[in-house]
Amino acid sequence: MMEAPPLDTSQSAVREYVALIRLQVFTPLALLVALASFLICTFVLHPGLGDLVRLYPSSLAPEPRVIGIYLAVVALAQVGLCALLVASRSPQTKNLLRKTTPPLIAANILVAIWAPVFALQSFIAAAVLQGMLLVALVFALGASWVGGGNSLAALLFVHAPLRAFFLAPLHIGFPYNLFIALGWTWPPGEPQHYRGHAWAGAAVVLCVNIVALVIIVWRRDIVWCVCAAWLCAALWAVDPKAAEVWIPAAVFTVLHPVALLATLLWRHFHGGQAIALPPDDEGADAAGRQNGGPRDDAQAQQGERPAREVDVEALWG
Repeated sequence: MMEAPPLDTSQSAVREYVALIRLQVFTPLALLVALASFLICTFVLHPGLGDLVRLYPSSLAPEPRVIGIYLAVVALAQVGLCALLVASRSPQTKNLLRKTTPPLIAANILVAIWAPVFALQSFIAAAVLQGMLLVALVFALGASWVGGGNSLAALLFVHAPLRAFFLAPLHIGFPYNLFIALGWTWPPGEPQHYRGHAWAGAAVVLCVNIVALVIIVWRRDIVWCVCAAWLCAALWAVDPKAAEVWIPAAVFTVLHPVALLATLLWRHFHGGQAIALPPDDEGADAAGRQNGGPRDDAQAQQGERPAREVDVEALWG
């Protein structure tokens, strides 16, 4: 005779608990695998990931050190997310984590696969993996927007790392891999060719940054602003860089924070709602006489107004 399972999985609360336990195991494991793969392909293999960026220069090639700092911050934020998976007690935050971490696990696994593929210079496969990474992060980002969880911990360790992680392949990872796969590069040590396919690079920079600017203004998103500006700086930090790419990258580096500041100031000075005051006594008395309502004659003769209640909720919204 078979024994009954220790947990009744027919109950939704039990299923959610089991799912959370699985995420507490697989999320840090996927992050650890991605970090190990990325670090080995960067510092152990030769040429490493940073060396390949210099061996295959293009109009969208970033500065490896600037990108390295960015990715290190994203990894640290994901460590905070793993800690939040264990320490969170808020039902809203747990629900948010259950929705966002499965595609995040898939994204980290894709990073772990992409790093050796790119290091082995299989650039078509690397571009495909970057596209799949972008799709996985779109699902994670969409789940974070609809999943709620507006606590400070959720903002710092769920929403912020997902947005930062998403912007890396959107702005640089996928376009740069695609340019290499298409052969839109030039031999290293020949900077006279640095303007090759510059207008295609400029189109990519303009498109992704216009979308970023709209989101920054619409959502007043500080994380999106900082990340987009940093990734623009990673482009113009490379020397030489075609003016068609360098100029819009430098402009958007300044424009993103300026647009965010202008939006916040406009919201502060013009975003308030008018206070709805209750009607005055003369209008109320006239309405009462028209409706045949009683009036205090003694108070009317003395010019005094009767006391009335003030609806605090109506007064202050």
